Amino acid sequence: MLIERKSIYSGTISAMDIDVTPTQINAWYWQGELIQNAMPNISAQEREFMMTGITPTEWDEMFN
Repeated sequence: MLIERKSIYSGTISAMDIDVTPTQINAWYWQGELIQNAMPNISAQEREFMMTGITPTEWDEMFN
């Protein structure tokens, strides 16, 4: 699924193709399930993007 988010770091809108279902998104976003439990099949970088919009490149810029 193509997910678009606005980065809380840069304000840039980015998109990432992430292997999630609407059911997983609903469990996390609307039902309050922890994202790692709702979407155990995606990487930590993908979860970070889902939560904050921060891309792996931005993460590297912030901490390297």
